[in-house]
Amino acid sequence: MTLDEVQRVPELFLAIKAAVDRQRQPGRFLLTGSADVLLLPGIADSLAGRMEGLSLWPLSCAEMVGSPVLNRADALFQGDWSALVVPPCERDELISRLLAGGFADAVARTAARRREAWFDSYVQAILQRDVRDLANIEQLTEIPNLLHLLATRSGTLLNFAELSRAAGLSQSTLKRYFALLEMLFLVVRLPSWEHNPGKRLVKAPKVFLPDSGLLNHFMAATVERLAAKPGLPGGMVETFVLAELLKHVAFSAQRLSLWHYRTQTNIEVDFILENRLGQITGIEVKASATVDGKDFKGLRHLQETEPGIFQRGIVLYAGREAVPFGEKLWAVPLSVWWAAER
Repeated sequence: MTLDEVQRVPELFLAIKAAVDRQRQPGRFLLTGSADVLLLPGIADSLAGRMEGLSLWPLSCAEMVGSPVLNRADALFQGDWSALVVPPCERDELISRLLAGGFADAVARTAARRREAWFDSYVQAILQRDVRDLANIEQLTEIPNLLHLLATRSGTLLNFAELSRAAGLSQSTLKRYFALLEMLFLVVRLPSWEHNPGKRLVKAPKVFLPDSGLLNHFMAATVERLAAKPGLPGGMVETFVLAELLKHVAFSAQRLSLWHYRTQTNIEVDFILENRLGQITGIEVKASATVDGKDFKGLRHLQETEPGIFQRGIVLYAGREAVPFGEKLWAVPLSVWWAAER
Protein backbone atom coordinates (compact mmCIF):
# COMPACT_ATOMS: atom_id res chain seq x y z
CA MET A 1 0.00 0.00 0.00
CA THR A 2 1.38 3.39 -1.01
CA LEU A 3 0.31 6.47 0.95
CA ASP A 4 1.43 9.72 -0.68
CA GLU A 5 1.72 13.08 1.16
CA VAL A 6 1.41 11.16 4.40
CA GLN A 7 2.40 14.25 6.40
CA ARG A 8 -1.15 15.52 5.88
CA VAL A 9 -2.62 12.70 7.99
CA PRO A 10 -0.22 12.10 10.90
CA GLU A 11 -3.02 10.34 12.83
CA LEU A 12 -2.62 7.38 10.42
CA PHE A 13 0.68 6.41 12.05
CA LEU A 14 -0.98 4.69 15.01
CA ALA A 15 -3.08 2.55 12.67
CA ILE A 16 0.00 1.70 10.58
CA LYS A 17 1.88 0.76 13.77
CA ALA A 18 -0.91 -1.61 14.79
CA ALA A 19 -1.00 -3.19 11.32
CA VAL A 20 2.77 -3.70 11.28
CA ASP A 21 2.75 -5.23 14.76
CA ARG A 22 0.06 -7.69 13.70
CA GLN A 23 2.04 -8.78 10.64
CA ARG A 24 5.78 -8.17 10.60
CA GLN A 25 6.27 -8.47 6.84
CA PRO A 26 8.67 -5.85 5.46
CA GLY A 27 7.59 -3.67 2.57
CA ARG A 28 3.83 -3.70 3.13
CA PHE A 29 3.65 0.09 3.34
CA LEU A 30 5.38 2.77 1.29
CA LEU A 31 4.92 6.20 2.87
CA THR A 32 5.93 9.20 0.76
CA GLY A 33 5.66 12.92 1.33
CA SER A 34 7.18 16.32 0.78
CA ALA A 35 8.03 16.86 4.45
CA ASP A 36 10.10 15.02 7.05
CA VAL A 37 7.39 13.16 8.95
CA LEU A 38 9.67 12.57 11.95
CA LEU A 39 9.66 16.34 12.57
CA LEU A 40 5.88 16.71 12.41
CA PRO A 41 4.55 18.19 15.67
CA GLY A 42 1.27 16.26 15.45
CA ILE A 43 2.66 12.83 14.55
CA ALA A 44 0.90 10.14 16.54
CA ASP A 45 3.81 7.68 16.56
CA SER A 46 7.38 7.70 15.20
CA LEU A 47 7.17 4.05 14.06
CA ALA A 48 10.57 3.55 15.67
CA GLY A 49 11.89 0.09 14.83
CA ARG A 50 9.15 -0.36 12.24
CA MET A 51 10.13 2.12 9.53
CA GLU A 52 13.21 2.94 7.46
CA GLY A 53 13.51 6.54 6.27
CA LEU A 54 15.07 7.58 2.97
CA SER A 55 15.55 11.17 1.83
CA LEU A 56 15.02 11.55 -1.92
CA TRP A 57 17.22 14.49 -2.90
CA PRO A 58 17.14 16.11 -6.37
CA LEU A 59 19.08 14.44 -9.18
CA SER A 60 22.84 14.14 -8.87
CA CYS A 61 25.15 15.16 -11.71
CA ALA A 62 26.06 11.48 -12.14
CA GLU A 63 22.41 10.58 -12.65
CA MET A 64 21.99 13.37 -15.19
CA VAL A 65 24.87 12.04 -17.33
CA GLY A 66 23.72 8.43 -16.98
CA SER A 67 26.53 7.35 -14.64
CA PRO A 68 24.75 6.83 -11.31
CA VAL A 69 26.30 3.59 -10.01
CA LEU A 70 29.70 4.60 -8.64
CA ASN A 71 29.40 6.47 -5.36
CA ARG A 72 31.50 9.65 -5.62
CA ALA A 73 31.57 10.25 -1.85
CA ASP A 74 33.10 6.78 -1.34
CA ALA A 75 35.58 7.43 -4.15
CA LEU A 76 36.70 10.73 -2.61
CA PHE A 77 36.89 9.21 0.87
CA GLN A 78 39.02 6.30 -0.29
CA GLY A 79 41.13 8.43 -2.62
CA ASP A 80 40.44 6.09 -5.52
CA TRP A 81 38.91 7.79 -8.55
CA SER A 82 40.61 5.37 -10.97
CA ALA A 83 37.15 4.02 -11.83
CA LEU A 84 36.26 7.46 -13.21
CA VAL A 85 37.28 9.35 -16.31
CA VAL A 86 37.56 12.83 -14.79
CA PRO A 87 37.40 15.42 -17.58
CA PRO A 88 38.67 18.99 -17.26
CA CYS A 89 36.22 21.22 -15.41
CA GLU A 90 35.16 23.63 -18.12
CA ARG A 91 33.90 26.95 -16.76
CA ASP A 92 30.84 27.09 -19.05
CA GLU A 93 29.70 23.62 -18.03
CA LEU A 94 30.23 24.35 -14.34
CA ILE A 95 28.13 27.52 -14.60
CA SER A 96 25.42 25.58 -16.41
CA ARG A 97 25.28 22.94 -13.68
CA LEU A 98 25.33 25.54 -10.89
CA LEU A 99 22.32 27.30 -12.39
CA ALA A 100 20.35 24.16 -13.23
CA GLY A 101 20.61 22.41 -9.87
CA GLY A 102 19.08 18.97 -9.57
CA PHE A 103 15.29 19.29 -9.72
CA ALA A 104 14.32 17.25 -12.78
CA ASP A 105 11.76 19.72 -14.11
CA ALA A 106 14.15 22.64 -13.69
CA VAL A 107 17.00 20.79 -15.39
CA ALA A 108 14.73 19.94 -18.33
CA ARG A 109 14.01 23.63 -18.93
CA THR A 110 17.06 24.97 -20.71
CA ALA A 111 15.56 28.44 -21.31
CA ALA A 112 16.37 30.73 -18.38
CA ARG A 113 12.88 32.24 -18.30
CA ARG A 114 11.17 28.87 -18.25
CA ARG A 115 13.44 27.66 -15.45
CA GLU A 116 12.80 30.84 -13.47
CA ALA A 117 9.05 30.32 -13.89
CA TRP A 118 9.37 26.75 -12.61
CA PHE A 119 11.23 27.83 -9.46
CA ASP A 120 8.66 30.59 -8.87
CA SER A 121 5.85 28.04 -9.14
CA TYR A 122 7.69 25.55 -6.94
CA VAL A 123 8.18 28.02 -4.09
CA GLN A 124 4.62 29.30 -4.45
CA ALA A 125 3.22 25.76 -4.33
CA ILE A 126 5.14 25.04 -1.13
CA LEU A 127 3.79 28.21 0.44
CA GLN A 128 0.19 27.65 -0.60
CA ARG A 129 0.04 23.92 0.13
CA ASP A 130 2.72 22.51 2.41
CA VAL A 131 3.26 25.47 4.70
CA ARG A 132 -0.47 25.98 5.23
CA ASP A 133 -0.94 22.24 5.86
CA LEU A 134 1.87 21.96 8.38
CA ALA A 135 1.70 25.20 10.32
CA ASN A 136 -0.50 28.12 11.18
CA ILE A 137 1.65 30.92 9.77
CA GLU A 138 0.35 34.43 10.37
CA GLN A 139 2.19 36.18 7.53
CA LEU A 140 3.02 33.88 4.66
CA THR A 141 5.14 36.58 2.96
CA GLU A 142 7.80 36.24 5.66
CA ILE A 143 8.76 32.72 4.55
CA PRO A 144 10.06 33.61 1.03
CA ASN A 145 11.83 36.64 2.52
CA LEU A 146 13.55 34.35 5.01
CA LEU A 147 14.46 31.90 2.25
CA HIS A 148 16.03 34.72 0.26
CA LEU A 149 17.98 35.82 3.31
CA LEU A 150 19.22 32.28 3.93
CA ALA A 151 20.25 32.04 0.27
CA THR A 152 22.63 34.96 0.78
CA ARG A 153 24.15 33.07 3.72
CA SER A 154 24.31 29.56 2.26
CA GLY A 155 27.57 27.97 3.38
CA THR A 156 28.00 30.18 6.46
CA LEU A 157 27.69 29.48 10.17
CA LEU A 158 24.12 29.49 11.45
CA ASN A 159 23.65 32.48 13.74
CA PHE A 160 20.04 32.93 14.86
CA ALA A 161 20.75 36.23 16.61
CA GLU A 162 22.17 37.80 13.43
CA LEU A 163 19.42 36.30 11.27
CA SER A 164 16.79 37.61 13.66
CA ARG A 165 18.10 41.17 13.32
CA ALA A 166 18.44 40.94 9.54
CA ALA A 167 14.98 39.41 9.04
CA GLY A 168 13.22 41.66 11.55
CA LEU A 169 11.78 38.61 13.33
CA SER A 170 11.92 37.58 16.95
CA GLN A 171 14.22 34.62 17.57
CA SER A 172 11.29 32.45 18.64
CA THR A 173 9.42 33.17 15.40
CA LEU A 174 12.60 32.78 13.34
CA LYS A 175 13.38 29.38 14.87
CA ARG A 176 9.82 28.25 14.23
CA TYR A 177 10.03 29.27 10.57
CA PHE A 178 13.50 27.74 10.22
CA ALA A 179 12.28 24.41 11.62
CA LEU A 180 9.45 24.49 9.09
CA LEU A 181 11.90 25.06 6.22
CA GLU A 182 14.00 22.15 7.49
CA MET A 183 10.90 19.97 7.63
CA LEU A 184 10.23 20.81 3.95
CA PHE A 185 13.87 20.10 2.93
CA LEU A 186 14.38 23.72 1.86
CA VAL A 187 17.31 24.32 4.20
CA VAL A 188 19.90 21.96 5.66
CA ARG A 189 22.02 22.24 8.80
CA LEU A 190 25.52 20.79 8.56
CA PRO A 191 26.80 19.97 12.06
CA SER A 192 30.35 20.65 13.21
CA TRP A 193 32.80 17.79 13.66
CA GLU A 194 34.92 17.25 16.74
CA HIS A 195 36.98 14.18 17.58
CA ASN A 196 38.08 15.49 20.96
CA PRO A 197 35.42 17.49 22.88
CA GLY A 198 38.20 19.26 24.78
CA LYS A 199 39.49 21.02 21.67
CA ARG A 200 38.52 24.62 21.05
CA LEU A 201 36.29 24.15 18.03
CA VAL A 202 33.37 26.19 16.76
CA LYS A 203 30.28 24.08 17.43
CA ALA A 204 27.76 26.08 15.41
CA PRO A 205 26.36 24.27 12.37
CA LYS A 206 26.52 25.63 8.85
CA VAL A 207 23.34 26.43 6.96
CA PHE A 208 22.76 25.61 3.28
CA LEU A 209 20.04 25.63 0.69
CA PRO A 210 20.28 22.02 -0.57
CA ASP A 211 20.09 22.86 -4.29
CA SER A 212 22.29 25.29 -6.21
CA GLY A 213 19.55 25.93 -8.78
CA LEU A 214 17.15 27.10 -6.08
CA LEU A 215 19.92 29.15 -4.49
CA ASN A 216 20.70 30.89 -7.78
CA HIS A 217 17.01 31.54 -8.36
CA PHE A 218 16.83 33.51 -5.11
CA MET A 219 20.12 35.25 -5.96
CA ALA A 220 18.87 36.17 -9.49
CA ALA A 221 22.03 34.67 -10.98
CA THR A 222 22.22 34.21 -14.76
CA VAL A 223 24.73 32.80 -17.22
CA GLU A 224 25.61 36.31 -18.38
CA ARG A 225 26.20 37.66 -14.88
CA LEU A 226 28.33 34.72 -13.80
CA ALA A 227 30.31 34.62 -17.06
CA ALA A 228 31.11 38.33 -16.80
CA LYS A 229 32.89 37.90 -13.46
CA PRO A 230 36.51 36.72 -13.21
CA GLY A 231 35.59 34.12 -10.58
CA LEU A 232 32.55 32.32 -9.28
CA PRO A 233 30.93 32.99 -5.88
CA GLY A 234 32.48 30.63 -3.34
CA GLY A 235 29.22 30.10 -1.43
CA MET A 236 27.46 29.08 -4.63
CA VAL A 237 30.07 26.45 -5.51
CA GLU A 238 30.20 25.20 -1.92
CA THR A 239 26.41 24.80 -1.96
CA PHE A 240 26.69 22.80 -5.20
CA VAL A 241 29.23 20.45 -3.58
CA LEU A 242 27.11 20.09 -0.43
CA ALA A 243 24.15 19.06 -2.58
CA GLU A 244 26.22 16.44 -4.42
CA LEU A 245 27.67 15.08 -1.19
CA LEU A 246 24.21 14.71 0.36
CA LYS A 247 23.05 12.64 -2.60
CA HIS A 248 26.04 10.28 -2.55
CA VAL A 249 26.35 9.99 1.24
CA ALA A 250 22.74 8.75 1.21
CA PHE A 251 23.82 5.47 -0.50
CA SER A 252 27.47 5.29 0.59
CA ALA A 253 28.87 1.78 1.00
CA GLN A 254 31.17 3.25 3.67
CA ARG A 255 28.06 4.56 5.48
CA LEU A 256 29.66 7.99 5.58
CA SER A 257 28.43 10.94 7.60
CA LEU A 258 28.93 14.58 6.65
CA TRP A 259 30.25 17.44 8.81
CA HIS A 260 32.15 20.72 8.69
CA TYR A 261 35.23 21.68 10.71
CA ARG A 262 36.23 25.04 12.17
CA THR A 263 38.44 26.10 15.05
CA GLN A 264 38.04 29.24 17.13
CA THR A 265 41.16 30.58 15.39
CA ASN A 266 39.28 30.37 12.06
CA ILE A 267 41.06 27.35 10.64
CA GLU A 268 38.38 25.54 8.70
CA VAL A 269 37.66 22.66 6.35
CA ASP A 270 34.47 22.97 4.33
CA PHE A 271 33.42 19.32 4.65
CA ILE A 272 34.43 16.26 6.65
CA LEU A 273 33.49 12.76 5.54
CA GLU A 274 33.61 10.26 8.41
CA ASN A 275 33.10 6.50 8.30
CA ARG A 276 31.85 4.23 11.08
CA LEU A 277 35.43 3.60 12.26
CA GLY A 278 35.95 7.30 12.93
CA GLN A 279 38.31 7.76 9.98
CA ILE A 280 37.98 11.08 8.16
CA THR A 281 38.63 12.72 4.80
CA GLY A 282 38.59 16.50 4.55
CA ILE A 283 37.23 18.34 1.51
CA GLU A 284 37.87 21.98 0.66
CA VAL A 285 36.02 23.76 -2.15
CA LYS A 286 37.65 26.39 -4.36
CA ALA A 287 35.77 28.21 -7.09
CA SER A 288 38.97 29.14 -8.94
CA ALA A 289 40.62 27.26 -11.80
CA THR A 290 44.00 27.22 -10.03
CA VAL A 291 45.08 25.95 -6.65
CA ASP A 292 48.25 26.32 -4.58
CA GLY A 293 49.67 25.23 -1.24
CA LYS A 294 47.81 27.91 0.74
CA ASP A 295 44.51 26.26 -0.23
CA PHE A 296 45.54 23.21 1.83
CA LYS A 297 46.03 25.13 5.10
CA GLY A 298 42.96 23.71 6.82
CA LEU A 299 43.54 20.21 5.49
CA ARG A 300 47.17 20.21 6.67
CA HIS A 301 46.04 21.38 10.11
CA LEU A 302 43.57 18.50 10.24
CA GLN A 303 46.25 16.06 9.06
CA GLU A 304 48.66 17.23 11.78
CA THR A 305 46.14 17.30 14.63
CA GLU A 306 44.36 14.04 13.75
CA PRO A 307 47.11 11.85 12.22
CA GLY A 308 45.65 8.59 13.48
CA ILE A 309 42.33 8.94 11.68
CA PHE A 310 43.13 11.28 8.77
CA GLN A 311 42.76 9.43 5.47
CA ARG A 312 43.31 12.22 2.95
CA GLY A 313 42.59 15.82 2.13
CA ILE A 314 41.06 16.97 -1.15
CA VAL A 315 40.62 20.41 -2.66
CA LEU A 316 37.83 20.37 -5.24
CA TYR A 317 38.54 23.13 -7.74
CA ALA A 318 37.45 24.37 -11.17
CA GLY A 319 40.62 23.08 -12.81
CA ARG A 320 41.61 20.58 -15.46
CA GLU A 321 43.35 17.65 -13.74
CA ALA A 322 43.97 15.83 -10.49
CA VAL A 323 47.23 17.02 -8.92
CA PRO A 324 49.04 15.66 -5.81
CA PHE A 325 50.06 18.27 -3.18
CA GLY A 326 51.96 16.11 -0.73
CA GLU A 327 51.26 12.96 1.22
CA LYS A 328 47.53 12.17 1.17
CA LEU A 329 46.72 15.60 -0.31
CA TRP A 330 45.14 16.12 -3.75
CA ALA A 331 43.54 18.78 -5.88
CA VAL A 332 40.67 17.24 -7.89
CA PRO A 333 38.50 18.93 -10.55
CA LEU A 334 34.88 19.59 -9.65
CA SER A 335 33.98 17.59 -12.76
CA VAL A 336 34.47 14.47 -10.62
CA TRP A 337 30.74 14.82 -9.91
CA TRP A 338 29.76 14.30 -13.56
CA ALA A 339 32.71 12.15 -14.66
CA ALA A 340 31.90 8.99 -16.60
CA GLU A 341 32.66 5.55 -15.17
CA ARG A 342 35.36 3.51 -16.87
